[in-house]
Amino acid sequence: MEDSPMEDEPGKRGTEGKEAPDGFGNPLSNKIIFSNPYGFYFAYICTSACNGFTTPNLPLLSWVSVSFPSPNSLQTMASQKLQLIKGERHLFSSSDDNAVTKQIQATHAPDGRDVDVRAIMHVVEDILKRATPTIVVAQPAHVELVEEKTNHSSLIGMLEALAYTIHRIACEITCKCSGGGDAHATTLTLLNSLSSYSWDAKVVLTLAAFAVSYGEFWLTAQLYSVNPLAKSVALLKQLPDILENTDALKPRFDAIHALINAMLDVTKCIIELKELPTEYISSDTPAMTIAMAHIPTAVYWAIRSIVACASQIIGLIGLGHEHISSTTEAWELSSLAHKVGNIHGHLRKQLELCHQHIDEKRHIEAYQNLIRLFEMIHIDNMKILRALLHSKDDMPLVDGATKKRVSVEVLRRKIVILFISDLDVSHDELMILTQIYNDTHHGKLERQYEIVWLPVIDKSIEWTDVKNDLFIHLASSMPWYSVHHPSVLEPAVIRFIKDVWHFEKKPMLVVLDAQGRVVCPNALHMMWIWGSLAFPFTSLREETLWKDEIWRLELLADEIDPVILQWVREGRYICLYGGEDIEWIRRFTAAVKNVIHVTQIPIEMVYVGKSNPKERVRKIIATIDNEKLSSTWRDLTLIWFFWSRLESMWHSKMLHGRTIENDNIMQEVMMMLTYDGSDHGWAVISKGSTEIVKSHGKTILDCLTQIDTWKANIELEGFIPALTNALIPYHTPEHCVRLILPGTTGKIPEKVVCAECKRPMEKYILYRCCTD
Repeated sequence: MEDSPMEDEPGKRGTEGKEAPDGFGNPLSNKIIFSNPYGFYFAYICTSACNGFTTPNLPLLSWVSVSFPSPNSLQTMASQKLQLIKGERHLFSSSDDNAVTKQIQATHAPDGRDVDVRAIMHVVEDILKRATPTIVVAQPAHVELVEEKTNHSSLIGMLEALAYTIHRIACEITCKCSGGGDAHATTLTLLNSLSSYSWDAKVVLTLAAFAVSYGEFWLTAQLYSVNPLAKSVALLKQLPDILENTDALKPRFDAIHALINAMLDVTKCIIELKELPTEYISSDTPAMTIAMAHIPTAVYWAIRSIVACASQIIGLIGLGHEHISSTTEAWELSSLAHKVGNIHGHLRKQLELCHQHIDEKRHIEAYQNLIRLFEMIHIDNMKILRALLHSKDDMPLVDGATKKRVSVEVLRRKIVILFISDLDVSHDELMILTQIYNDTHHGKLERQYEIVWLPVIDKSIEWTDVKNDLFIHLASSMPWYSVHHPSVLEPAVIRFIKDVWHFEKKPMLVVLDAQGRVVCPNALHMMWIWGSLAFPFTSLREETLWKDEIWRLELLADEIDPVILQWVREGRYICLYGGEDIEWIRRFTAAVKNVIHVTQIPIEMVYVGKSNPKERVRKIIATIDNEKLSSTWRDLTLIWFFWSRLESMWHSKMLHGRTIENDNIMQEVMMMLTYDGSDHGWAVISKGSTEIVKSHGKTILDCLTQIDTWKANIELEGFIPALTNALIPYHTPEHCVRLILPGTTGKIPEKVVCAECKRPMEKYILYRCCTD
């Protein structure tokens, strides 16, 4: 049958031929032809707005004409339809952002109305995530409802107010895309219709309108095989053809999906920029200025992408088998997705710069807040501890005893020692501190303080699984409190610890009293020297302990070896010696044994090694034990602690302004440290607590070897005084004394005086490998 002409019928044409508005001020008199395989077609001439609510008195359809076209006519109509779809390609590839910037800006006239775009986006993303090209209908074990992400009641109220707008936009998109209209013009029409809204609201509302149509399309496609209603609707839309050719259309579906993801990314980026806190960033911030200048263009291309996706979906309706060729359409969508992706990348970069700016402002604010808090007087320590540990976490701590998460309330009005370190905490330090913390020996103070580990981590360095495992291992080995993760410490807190408390590498013990005041900037030296006896670990307590202290063997050896303290109480002669020259050790121990034989004075000898003991010291200990030269400390931790205590004494005295000129203990400690800096041996010989003599290895070895020349004085003066006088001739003006201190032990003074000749020592930088 020949195609019948669509002639005017008196009384039936209505407003056909007139430019009836669509509610946006744009005419929608369009002829839309839908073909199907049954051999006839419907011709609808729309004479009112698509949704019917702008001109309610006008019929949606002016007339319907049914005819049976020839095969040639069907072929021609299908070709025309494909040309309408393909006509978009040139527009999308040739449109110039700079050329349309003024047009885009001209559509923008916001009136201040507020839209909760974040809540709408949750619904939109939920629809687009579930709208997939599949006919398999299965009920998942758990379906996350959109209500779980939003305030349902407020969302419903807002959508009730916006439903008209969203529906109107959806109809505009459908009508324009069905007629194969110009994509640029359609996008500008949509922007004009949303002129009263902010940029983020424009794109979100357009996305919502598209999500409704897109969701309905795939809901019908997914249910048509199992639901009679869906099947009938799919039949009229010719969706069975689409689903039967899913493989052929897969490139197009994939391209649509990729473009949807791209425009979602851009939209979320626009929303994030809009939500940035104005108290930390202003519109004149460079990154924000650049981002805001590009948002109109980003909104334009996001909406234009929506138009492209809608055109592709509408273009699938009634498309015959012979015309399912999606390669070109997929390429077109992919090109658009690439452009939108580039826009997203640019906005994301500016957003990251904005976040950096905000973080810097927040860090400065938090840092200044910490400084103010520590200058104020508080009734307890809660404000201080919350500022240090409680910024984002209600339970930032882990109890070392129970391994359970706890809040800072467990520390209320307690003396708190902040153990500050990085992840490179030595086994020796951790073991000694644990022993002191757990010390419950009779006569010692009961623990009236708590320790909290604050691991200071460089946040600019990637946090790896290896570091995480190391953190977990360290935290699990500590009996005190620790943060559950290093991220609990904000950058402002780390900056405060480094700038104000001068943390660099060496672990620190910052003491806070019950009101949160810093009463000792670093009690580590105090802890090493006196342990729990230094409680409450204030600087005043440290000064008091030094006033009551004298140079004695108990101060030197402490309780490192309880046997030595027993020998002191018994008044025995004790010889502590060290070094790493095994030949000197053999000669020295042989000389001491000869003195014992000659004088019949029992002398207990103990090898105390060298600072930073490693494998070489371990081998020397094994040799001494095998050859039965003397007693030794087999545990290298004890040797490390012996020398660490001496270094702590030196630094503690330095912090209190003491020197070898005005402090005897300072002079004795420095002599011991210079002995350790020598390549040769040394020895300290005492009787009881305070009768002590010491000397370098060669000097004391030569003196002991000549015992026959001064043994007669022992009976008159006593062994220690006789040895002291006998050493005098062996001391010469020529000497070389080295004082070696770890560069991380604390502040190193510019001037140090030699403990022997009292002249200033030269300062050198020494780099030493700790491996043997």
